[in-house]
Formats: sequence, C-alpha cells, structure tokens
Amino acid sequence: MPLVDAIPWVRGRVGHPRRTPDSLFADRGYDHDVYRAKVHAKGIVSAIARRSTRHGSGLGTYRWVVERTFARLHGYRRLRVRWERRADVHEPFLKLACCLITRRQLRSLTSHHQ
Repeated sequence: MPLVDAIPWVRGRVGHPRRTPDSLFADRGYDHDVYRAKVHAKGIVSAIARRSTRHGSGLGTYRWVVERTFARLHGYRRLRVRWERRADVHEPFLKLACCLITRRQLRSLTSHHQ
C-alpha cells in the first residue's frame, strides 16, 4: 500500500487532478483479500491475479513491460548490483540507463519504418 499511496497526481480534467488511478494491475504475489479491500477502499478497481487460476488471464500483457524493463536495466553492470550506498549517486546512473534504453528503442523503431 505504500507504493499505491506514493502514486503522483494523475492528470484528468483541467482543474481536477486525481490522486488515484482508475485501476491497478498486480501479480499473484498480491493475491489476498486484504489488499483487494484496501485498494477498493481507495476507489481503485483492482485486477489482481489469483493464485489458483491458470496463466494467460491477460495480466501478463502489462507485466511483461515491467519485467522487460528490469531485464534491460540489468544489462548495465553498474545497476545490476548496487554498489553505491547513496541514492544521489545511484539515481543518475539509473536515469542515464533509462535514456540509453529509450534511445535504443527509438532507433529500432525508426529503422523499421525507413
């Protein structure tokens, strides 16, 4: 729940920023009625995968985006194991890696369309 509470303002209609998103996707690790109730109490529709269901419920479509990003970040050795104890030193390396990953993705998109 601290992660849900830390979500920044969500853009909506002009003058009416929302504090919470419309929906929340989560994997089987969060399959518990307590989490569903807490998310519902905040007015968020939850899509939390159930442990007893088969894979292929559709949640993986969104999950793989995050997993793929983590895998790309782990391609940078300096980020794979966090050697810096201070966040103000680690964060610039993380941002630089994100910029490089984005640049690589944009290059691959533009090369396919030429």
